[in-house]
Amino acid sequence: MNKAIFLDRDGTINADKHYLHRIEDFEFLPGVIEALQKLQSAGYLMLIITNQSGIARGFYTEDDFLKLKCWMCEKLSLLGVKITDVLYCPHLPDAKIEKYRRVCNCRKPALGLFEQAIEKYRIDLSQSWCIGDKIRDCSLVEKSECRGFLIGNNEDAAVIDDVKKGKYRNVRYADNLLQAAEFIIGEEKL
Repeated sequence: MNKAIFLDRDGTINADKHYLHRIEDFEFLPGVIEALQKLQSAGYLMLIITNQSGIARGFYTEDDFLKLKCWMCEKLSLLGVKITDVLYCPHLPDAKIEKYRRVCNCRKPALGLFEQAIEKYRIDLSQSWCIGDKIRDCSLVEKSECRGFLIGNNEDAAVIDDVKKGKYRNVRYADNLLQAAEFIIGEEKL
């Protein structure tokens, strides 16, 4: 069995820019590369689980998303970080693009993409973590032994406050990905 970090993309790895889809607009957040390197060195698979409703809304195409995904993975690879997989949901119940108009089981907080990754990569959830800038990025934590981190301040202030007060099962708060990574690695050493 493998241990994994389930990462959100926008607001977690890169600056959350309105429906990001162009390489020239992509910007890694401070400390992200170091955080990913540390987690990878600790033996975690890096799995990105991302909602991409901009596809369903017609703001960009699936090909645009895939081009940016490949660029990001290549850039990280050059920096010593191997992204094991990027799983994404292009759907919305009220999508402008009919092909993507549906209620699905892959759009977070639904667990479909997590379940695909768990099966494909034989993930031990008791040794794994979800990290994202929205509480929905940690939805797997509610129904498993996986633990999570809500990072940054892109979530509603009341939710962040509730996480800090321990009102969400097995979800902690960190200012950024590097702070979360340092906690996870420190916890492993206990």
